[in-house]
Amino acid sequence: DSPRGNKMTTTPPDEGRFGTLAVHAGQEPESETGAIMPPIFQTSTYVQPDVAAPKRGYDYARVQNPTREALERNVAALEGGEHGVAFASGLAAIEAVVKRLSANDHIVTEENTYGGVTRMFTRVLEKLGIKFSFVDTRDPDRIRDAMRPNTRLVHVETPTNPMMRICDIAAAAEIAHEGEALLMVDNTFASPFNQRPLDLGADISVHSSTKYLNGHSDIIGGVLTVNDGDLAEDIRFVRKSTGAVPGPMDAWLCLRGTKTLHVRMERHNENGLAV
Repeated sequence: DSPRGNKMTTTPPDEGRFGTLAVHAGQEPESETGAIMPPIFQTSTYVQPDVAAPKRGYDYARVQNPTREALERNVAALEGGEHGVAFASGLAAIEAVVKRLSANDHIVTEENTYGGVTRMFTRVLEKLGIKFSFVDTRDPDRIRDAMRPNTRLVHVETPTNPMMRICDIAAAAEIAHEGEALLMVDNTFASPFNQRPLDLGADISVHSSTKYLNGHSDIIGGVLTVNDGDLAEDIRFVRKSTGAVPGPMDAWLCLRGTKTLHVRMERHNENGLAV
């Protein structure tokens, strides 16, 4: 029962419904005590009933943690998506998507994207043989002209940090899919309250949860949402293999932050219009 916003604009979803999801989605009262908030499962390993017995679903916290999973379900619901995957930072989330690719694969990306992303692309990932084209994604024709036979991913950030450039997500999705590439949208500056990239055709919506999702300047984190289950499993495999997981305390603090996302974004929007 995922909510769906207007598919052609950035009109917020029904604010009452969104607020209810922000507070409750992905969380059930804890079974032992009935605690409303998910516990902070501050553990590295989990006891197994027997060496030969089936696992209870958890074995090592780099792979699975109940607190982290509650955050993932919550953000996925806010994005109107099926699968959330949380990371130690927004950069780690983007890196995990790119690390699914191979040497000589090509990515089209926004020329004015967040500086940390540009640095990672040009000074780290290019050394692994991945190719990048930096274009002004405000113009869909620039994206189309940059596409190559080996393009596997189009990455846009809208609004951009800090110049607030806007990309037509639906147009970018159409171009990417024509070339059999995925579209990843950095939704950090809009938040799912104002914009839902998956509803506009994106394959991946990614956030630095450090920013609006958390809202309290006390964590570093990232989270992405997808609808494709196989894609989610691929990304989780990269996360497990590279270790870029958030700790349970950071996940819990971010989950606390999303409960007020709708209230904070309403005020941000009002203040922005006033300015």
